[in-house]
Order: sequence, then structure tokens, then C-alpha cells
Amino acid sequence: MVSGLRKGRMRMTYDAQSLRMQLVEAIERLFQAGVMSHSRHGNMSVRLPGTEHMLLASTGLHAHLSAEDIPIVTFDGEIVEGGMDPVTREITGMHACVYRERANVACVMHTHSPNVTSFALAHQPLPCAYEALLRFGVTVDIPVAAWAPRGSRESVTNIVEQLRRYPDAPAVLLGNHGLLAFGRDPFSTAFLIISMEEAAELTLNARKLGGEQAFPAGALEKEREHMRQFGSLR
Repeated sequence: MVSGLRKGRMRMTYDAQSLRMQLVEAIERLFQAGVMSHSRHGNMSVRLPGTEHMLLASTGLHAHLSAEDIPIVTFDGEIVEGGMDPVTREITGMHACVYRERANVACVMHTHSPNVTSFALAHQPLPCAYEALLRFGVTVDIPVAAWAPRGSRESVTNIVEQLRRYPDAPAVLLGNHGLLAFGRDPFSTAFLIISMEEAAELTLNARKLGGEQAFPAGALEKEREHMRQFGSLR
């Protein structure tokens, strides 16, 4: 008979490997969509259910990321399984602070998606004026967290400030740096980033034509009712 403790460990290992594979596939979709910067830089994590542990992946100039490359680390940055380079260790607090503030978040992704990052460099919120964002339930502009060295205590404090000020925002722009997005799973978070990059590009284009226009009152309710009719609202 397998002990309860051993069962728990087996369950966590199984879940972790499944989540690793989901995370790798979601990251591949980001690259396929062309929303990553030239440097390919990004870091992505998944919360391990019922723990203060996360899978933490870092992308870069290497061609492929495999599930075996993704370590398990605690929210405090201690390695539980696998290995982690110093550059990745810097940003554990940036991911952990989202999980601590948002109990419903299971995935956090950081990219330097070019058009979204343009808003971050300009310290301008990304407007919610593109219907794809509305379908994600987004009704507020994506706020900007003030700059501080990446992963620093000050940077984390700035992110938390925006999370608390805008509890419905599914992302935060990092001033002078990039994008931090979060969601219920790796795939929905990846698609959110793709929609945000599209929104940023189209908003910049719209401003050449006089500027983006706000949705009419009640737009989210109308959108959700329409989606319910076709079974596309989860």
C-alpha cells in the first residue's frame, strides 16, 4: 500500500509534469504568433495547486525549451527541483507577488512584446478599445507600474500597488521594461498576451487616424450575452 505522503508526492510530480508540458506549449504559441521581442526574452510561471511553489521558465536565444528545463521553486525563490540561473532567480518575486495577491491566478507571463512594451516605455496605460480584450472580460485600461530594477523589492512593491489599485486588470505594464500578464492557465494567458499585442499595434495605428474610441456603455454585458448564445463563454 502506498502511504498518504507518498501518494501526495506522486500526485504533485504528475501534476507538475503535466503543467510543464502545458507551459512549454503555451510558450511555443507565443513564438508562433510573433509577439516576442527580437531577443526572445521572457519568463513564465505556473502555480502548483495547493502549494507556495511554482514552475518557472525563462526564454532567450536558445532555440527550444523542454519540459525538463523548467524547475520548481518556492515563492521565496528557493529551488525545490531542477536548477535555475541567477538571471531567472532575480524575477521570482515578480511572479510570486501576483500569486499572493490574486488567489484565482494560476499562470504569470512576462514578455517584451514590442507594441505593448512601447506603451510601457511611454508610461501610458494600454486602452481597452479592442474587442478581443473585451472577450477576455477586460474593461479597464492596463495600468503601468513605475520603474525600478527588475525583480527588486521596489519593483515588486510597484507591481503590487497596481494590482491592488486595479483588481480587475489581468496585466500590468512594467514602466520602461515590458509586460506582466496573468490568467487561469498557460493557454488563456498566452492568448491574452497575443490579444494585448494586437490591441497595442492597432491602437497605435488608430491614433494616426484620430484615435481609438471607447466602447459604448454595457458593452461587456452585450458581448457576454452574445458569447453565451454560442457556448463560447467559459
